[in-house]
Amino acid sequence: MIDWTRTGVRAAVMGVLMLVIVGRVLAASPERPNIIFAIADDWGWPHSPMYGDPVVKTPAFDRIAKEGVLFDFAYVSAPSCTPSRGAVLTGQYHWRLEEGANLWSTLQTKFPTYPLLLEKAGYFVGHWRKAWGPGRLEPGGYTNTDPAGPNFKNFEDFITHRPKGAPFCFWLGAHDPHRPYVDGQGKKGGIDVDKIPVPGFWPNVPQVRSDIADYYFAVQRFDSDVAHVIDLVEKMGELENTIIVVTGDHGLPFPRCKSNLYDMSVHVPLAIRWGAKVPGGRRVTDFVSFVDLAPTFLDAAGVPIPDEMTGRSLLPMLESGKSGRIDPARDHAIFGKERHVPSQARPSMEGYPSRAMRTDRYVYIRNFKPGLWPDGIADATQAAMGWAFSDTDDGPTKAFIIEHRDDPQYAKYFEWNFAKRPAEELYDLSKDPDQLHNVATDPEYKEVRERLSKQLTEELRETADPRVVGGADKFDEYLYYGGPRKTKETKKHGNKEE
Repeated sequence: MIDWTRTGVRAAVMGVLMLVIVGRVLAASPERPNIIFAIADDWGWPHSPMYGDPVVKTPAFDRIAKEGVLFDFAYVSAPSCTPSRGAVLTGQYHWRLEEGANLWSTLQTKFPTYPLLLEKAGYFVGHWRKAWGPGRLEPGGYTNTDPAGPNFKNFEDFITHRPKGAPFCFWLGAHDPHRPYVDGQGKKGGIDVDKIPVPGFWPNVPQVRSDIADYYFAVQRFDSDVAHVIDLVEKMGELENTIIVVTGDHGLPFPRCKSNLYDMSVHVPLAIRWGAKVPGGRRVTDFVSFVDLAPTFLDAAGVPIPDEMTGRSLLPMLESGKSGRIDPARDHAIFGKERHVPSQARPSMEGYPSRAMRTDRYVYIRNFKPGLWPDGIADATQAAMGWAFSDTDDGPTKAFIIEHRDDPQYAKYFEWNFAKRPAEELYDLSKDPDQLHNVATDPEYKEVRERLSKQLTEELRETADPRVVGGADKFDEYLYYGGPRKTKETKKHGNKEE
């Protein structure tokens, strides 16, 4: 498949193609907004200059943030690709989606998705690259369609198929910055590895900084894809009436990030621009969730929001013109995790079920099965998937921590990233931003722990979470449609296909 964003073909045909696109644009309805949802694969907070990162460059994201609204507290429903994307599409927390709560699962057609609802309302919908998934849609009842609409070669291909007069809804689903990376590509690409900030739960060594640089390089590649689409929409003359959302599906593919419930697991960049209706240049501190996006898109398009959607439209906030904390009720977020991959000892198909709440100051985490290994077992010969610590993607950072687990200088990093965890975790972010010191058993925090635990339970009950209302065993019984991807690194430390 030719990728016009990467080759000289795009430059050669752009002139003719733009004539076709502009012709369709002139006939399009100006009332209902177009919608572009750009989602990176494994791009987490705070990796943009807009959030203070001194190294990575994200000019397209920065532009959307500066001309629109930048969100400081945006949270996914789950730190795993399939359930996170399912929550975006359905406007429901992943624990309500049955099989869809797990990685490499399916999504039942009974759960309405915003692109298909918009399609019924006259929108032209489609996606590029990764939309829902990974998983298999057929068992859920999907046959000739996709929850995000049909797949197109690229945005230009999508626009050339757009019917006259139709507003569009496009899902830009890049594969970046998901692993694998080309070792050393970040440094070769001009990223200064010596200036990279390293969080406290990883050793600050050259191997780790180089690994982060490779991740940054892939983040910047995603940003360039977004920039290309923004440029095309601007040339089409439709930028001001297009809602553009740029974000990532969860934290980066490193230990203690993706597939965990700490801030670098579930906290993501988010910027939204809609020039025609949303005053720009604003920074909002309200807590928002991925489940809020589907209701927002439907609300903006004038399409009824299904009752089963648990999210709340962000449109009042976006149109308010205000900055800071706009809605006092948006003072926290909830999220959780079910099975990422089967990572316990054979024949178990269990995940590591957990739920959490994040407020301005605290992170409270409840681990429902603390006897299990949160990242998978160490013995690859006994592991369900055939590799060790399989809930963390392979890479130099993972390898360094595992290989130095018995070194007194680095042993603490192994404990933070791979050791078993208690039933409750509580972190005071005012003193511990890296979330390294669990104060759940500290008498000083007893009232805080009890209050957050009660509030989390109540909200999980309100959203019919099987972990609270009953029936949670089914999460471990659902089929896993993925499989191992055997690589050189797999033989040493394990990997997974996703």
